[in-house]
This record gives sequence, structure tokens and C-alpha cells, in this order.
Amino acid sequence: PERGSFPLDHDGECKSIMVKYLSCIRSHRGSNDPECRNLSKAYLSCRMDHNLMAPDSFKNLGFADD
Repeated sequence: PERGSFPLDHDGECKSIMVKYLSCIRSHRGSNDPECRNLSKAYLSCRMDHNLMAPDSFKNLGFADD
């Protein structure tokens, strides 16, 4: 991957958000729905908060400034 490898969420700290995100993607048939984008952002935030990925600006992760 472009940003390198990252630890898996063995303790499931962000699993609930991931499950909601995947459900959203399925229900919106893969479209870039704002609800799904918010869940994606929440998932990345959770990963950063639990040191499962390096902290980074959401702008660098593909999210426009809010």
C-alpha cells in the first residue's frame, strides 16, 4: 500500500464502526453517499485514536475540509 502496512484491529476497538460502514456501502450499492463517508471518516479517526495507523490530516486521507 502507498502508506505502508498497518496493525490489524485484533482487539476489535473499531469493529463496530467498520461493520456499520460496510453495511452502509452495501445498502447504497457502493455509491459515495455522505452517510458512508462520515462512517469512513469515523473509522479512520478510531484507528488513529487507538494507534492502529499514523495520525494524519483528513485532507490527506481524501476528505475535504469540513
